[in-house]
Amino acid sequence: MAEHPAYPVGLRLTGRRVIVLGGGQVAQRRLPALIAAGADIVLVSPEATPSVEAMADAGEITWERRPYRDGDLADAWYALIATSDHDANARASAEAERHRVWCVRSDDADQATAWTPATGHSEGVTVAVLTTSARGRDPRHTAAIRDAVVEGLRDGTLVAPHHRTRTAGVALVGGGPGDPDLITVRGRRLLAEADVVIADRLGPRDLLAELPPHVEVIDAAKIPYGRYMAQEAINNALIEHAKQGKSVVRLKGGDPFVFGRGMEEVQALAEAGIPCTVVPGISSSISVPGAAGIPVTHRGVAHEFTVVSGHVAPDDERSLVDWPSLAKLTGTLVILMGVDKIGKIAETLVAHGKSPDTPVALVQEGTTAAQRRVDATLATVAETVRAQDVKPPAVIVIGAVVAVGPSASE
Repeated sequence: MAEHPAYPVGLRLTGRRVIVLGGGQVAQRRLPALIAAGADIVLVSPEATPSVEAMADAGEITWERRPYRDGDLADAWYALIATSDHDANARASAEAERHRVWCVRSDDADQATAWTPATGHSEGVTVAVLTTSARGRDPRHTAAIRDAVVEGLRDGTLVAPHHRTRTAGVALVGGGPGDPDLITVRGRRLLAEADVVIADRLGPRDLLAELPPHVEVIDAAKIPYGRYMAQEAINNALIEHAKQGKSVVRLKGGDPFVFGRGMEEVQALAEAGIPCTVVPGISSSISVPGAAGIPVTHRGVAHEFTVVSGHVAPDDERSLVDWPSLAKLTGTLVILMGVDKIGKIAETLVAHGKSPDTPVALVQEGTTAAQRRVDATLATVAETVRAQDVKPPAVIVIGAVVAVGPSASE
């Protein structure tokens, strides 16, 4: 055939008969997409891989356990020819040509009537990459292009804003512990599409520098509060911008619902009739210890971990934490927002039975370039914090797991 580029088209296969010849690795890779497309799939093959067999057992495909025979493609809309028998593949390909069935051949793409593009998906969009001609086909190159485009769409480095389908509203995005690479793919994409970003001090600040010039970035700490409480003023700012028809991202550190007051914002938006999307984030309670070489659980050492807010001292009447019970636990205790209260916390834990020699690690500015780890014990931690000038934000880890990994203490 003359050299012409392939004509790209999206096949709508829902309820339509698709024949797959061969139950090996090629079929195993291609079948999930055909199943997702809603095709009526008939697999013709004497044998199949365990994964393909599982699809048949689940009723996702019909499996005829025999070799290909002439006539199998008569009523098909599409065929995937992928047996290990080159002669059978050639005969099936010729049958597809006679019946005008588009077919893909795994053993000889040049003899096929269709090619399978390298495909990927991102938020309802399918990216398909095809080599323009049979000559010089390079599947690895097309796959690399596919991966680059999909990754760019997912992480926001390739910005393709919605227009017709875009709706105003708020996305409550957990930014992770501080390293900009630790925000979720969805969070980064929503950030790239925002008109307005209202950011916390503990959010991944480096990401804000990547935003286009038209994006309005608001520091939540600098919103004029006037007669309002700080949180109420933030809620009002979210509602005001969303009602102007803008796409708003509320960028928070860690996870929105782990001591982040995220639910208060969700409730305020719901009362105002503003749609809200919640994007979970990586909590500093587990990521920061991990970045410092501390596992919050470890076989034979700790079978549980407890995360506690330390912003209220144990002897404060506002405290909701049962500190005496925590002192009796044998697992790991992770304290957030507790640097200035750690002396009183350590004293309370020891008073209720925790050993003064229990290891403690404080990880300041975790996952960022300024990260540092300071080790102590419950008996020495108050003085260590003063001597080492440990400042918030810092995650405090108490328990035997502190001594498990390599120490980076100062």
